[in-house]
Amino acid sequence: MSTIPPLKVTLERKDENYLFEAKGKLGTSVLIDNTSQENAKGASPMELLLMGVGGCSAIDIIYILKKQRQEVTGYTMEVEGQREEIRDAKPFSTMHVTINLEGNIDPSKAKRAAELSFEKYCSVSMTMEATVKITYSVLVNGEMVS
Repeated sequence: MSTIPPLKVTLERKDENYLFEAKGKLGTSVLIDNTSQENAKGASPMELLLMGVGGCSAIDIIYILKKQRQEVTGYTMEVEGQREEIRDAKPFSTMHVTINLEGNIDPSKAKRAAELSFEKYCSVSMTMEATVKITYSVLVNGEMVS
């Protein structure tokens, strides 16, 4: 087993309330806030989890489809998480990802790319798979791929 260096992020409080600026190794910042408060200026930590699943999978899918010489001209995604109350927390129990691809794309290749992402490559999904059931659907040019 190879040694993988750890990932590290930093957070700095930016106001007198709940706003934090988080930065990764490239220095790109993301604002994190308590979205139940009025005038929140960042994403909630739970929204960031949904974004992480979506971003990880989107990168995988584009990478796979590029290798297969598929022409992706548009890509949107919606990630919805269902939460349940456990003691005082509200963790995700399920997530559903809807992938909308546009372009000259073989639907079977699009479906296979999503399958590979969620079942083999997406580290974020794999990190959560013990506690969160993640499902997905794929549309190519507005048509559901089955």
